[in-house]
Amino acid sequence: MTRLLIVDDDPLVRSGLRLMLSAADDIDVVGEAEDGADVLPLAEAHHPDLVLMDIRMPRVDGLAATAALRRLPRAPEVLILTTFTTDGYILGALRAGAAGYVLKHTPPAQIVAAVRNVMAGEPVLSPDAVKQLIDAVTGTAPGAPADRTEQARAEGLLRLLGDREREVALAVAQGMTNAEIAASCFMSLPTVKSHVSHILTKLDLNNRVQIALLVYRAGLV
Repeated sequence: MTRLLIVDDDPLVRSGLRLMLSAADDIDVVGEAEDGADVLPLAEAHHPDLVLMDIRMPRVDGLAATAALRRLPRAPEVLILTTFTTDGYILGALRAGAAGYVLKHTPPAQIVAAVRNVMAGEPVLSPDAVKQLIDAVTGTAPGAPADRTEQARAEGLLRLLGDREREVALAVAQGMTNAEIAASCFMSLPTVKSHVSHILTKLDLNNRVQIALLVYRAGLV
């Protein structure tokens, strides 16, 4: 059972999400917040496994709230649910530690699936968000030249990895699941999980999405 906290400043959106998500037999909506400023106290009170987070809120936005949550000793996963697809928001959310970025016009069944995928350790990005992210990271967006400093930093970090770890990092950036990586790289599933864990620890990253972002920054995908 996934314990879930909903954070959105629109009461109608919160009500709709609660109704939709509570219908799933493996999701328990344990609380709601109308602003990022209320997230930490509610997280400490209810210990959610995942927080469904809006971005634009009156006092504390979703990016700041996500970063604060991910610093907790028992940090919940964060799935951004928003109407905005600007690359600044997407990159900001992923850098803050969000495990996914989904748009509010996504069909209900896919939002439920996104919650399940995040809890299974798989990153979730809406197709529009993927395009914006790739454009921003590769410098193909209008007016966004490639950042050589960021690329050099990413390349330096990836050199800290062993050969097999780099192979796994590249596969993660290509969107492969652990099972697909195991089959492609001729590893056992526990070995793949171990490599992913070591990559996160060595590079001080929060989740698989940040691994993918780093690989994109290094120009390897």
